[in-house]
Amino acid sequence: MAQMIYTPESEIVNRIQNVQIEMAKKSLDGLIITHHTNLFYFSGTSQSCHLFIPQKGKPLLMVRKSFERALQESGIEQIIELNSLKQMFPNILDNVGSTIKTLGLELDIIPYNTFVLYQKKIFPDVEIKDASNIIKQVRWIKSQYEIDLLKHSCNVLDQAFTKVPGMLYEGMTEIELASLFEGQMRKNGYGGCCKMRAFNQDFLFGNLVSGASGSVPSYFDGPVGGQGLSPANNPHGAGWKKIKRNEPVYIDYTCVVNGYTADAERIFAMGNLSDELVHAQKTALTIQDEMIKKIRPGINGAEIWDLSARIAEEEGLLNHYMGYGKDRVKFVGHGVGLELDEMPVFAKGFEMILKPGMTFALEPKFVFDQGAVGIENTFLLTQNGVEKLNDFKENIIYT
Repeated sequence: MAQMIYTPESEIVNRIQNVQIEMAKKSLDGLIITHHTNLFYFSGTSQSCHLFIPQKGKPLLMVRKSFERALQESGIEQIIELNSLKQMFPNILDNVGSTIKTLGLELDIIPYNTFVLYQKKIFPDVEIKDASNIIKQVRWIKSQYEIDLLKHSCNVLDQAFTKVPGMLYEGMTEIELASLFEGQMRKNGYGGCCKMRAFNQDFLFGNLVSGASGSVPSYFDGPVGGQGLSPANNPHGAGWKKIKRNEPVYIDYTCVVNGYTADAERIFAMGNLSDELVHAQKTALTIQDEMIKKIRPGINGAEIWDLSARIAEEEGLLNHYMGYGKDRVKFVGHGVGLELDEMPVFAKGFEMILKPGMTFALEPKFVFDQGAVGIENTFLLTQNGVEKLNDFKENIIYT
């Protein structure tokens, strides 16, 4: 896929039709899409635009910048320039040929001041409702086109893992190894931007830590933190620590190619690891295998967390499972797609029924003072069960 990929018009049409079905259930006359991720999903472009989707009929893409690129990239039939936000509502009314009483917006991510602008200045006589959930629900289930793109991202990430033994040497810094690993993915198409919906969960490429730095916690909502390069921004992941022999090198990275996010983790080591770490790694693989057996359409995702935590407890590792002590997180998997933190979530008490077409990462991990170990792969849920989309070897890779 060493070329520009444009979303097929048939994909755009199906996505619009699916969200229109959900809009009718919520009695929404229309939907405004502005967030880049949702905009790309429903229009095929990430330019500065407002996409209006009526409950019935054809959508209207109103472009502020760049109009030429939006014309080239988008599968939307009706595309116009928008020189002023004041033009938006008149354009919408012309599109639907009638009045608009209720309008859905992405209120989970639109800043408050922007919402006030829309409510008071742009749509003063329209009832604005939150359309976040119906957008997310449509995006839960991936088409075959999306699945193929995600499989390619997984393949690029797997290829990068194969190069690690040739990159790794004693005394190199974590950030040096991280830059080599990232460079390997970049030259194969990594877009360089892993998107997350959660507020303040900034994320660059991924996480690479070695030895004791794997036990350093961070704000990031994951089991492993890392020192990072500075407390200023992205204060987690690879730092200035030098990598030593006989310690785990934990590499947990995303790979976003053509928008779709693969997520996987592997453990490398020069020399040997302690019996405690080896036992924990074997337990992580057991947990993954048991989760794969359990996950089927119709299963509640909360059951998968319970299963994983029970195995960790049986192996005497619960206090190290998914973090250490008070810094533990209580999930073992998350949805992936255009964003890293999609649905489903496999978490304690998080009730969600799994459906075919969902794509997600499972990541049973253990954290100790001497470092972090575990496994993570990206999966697809089919009618018959779980398909693993990564295929790089999962045991500790000794160099």
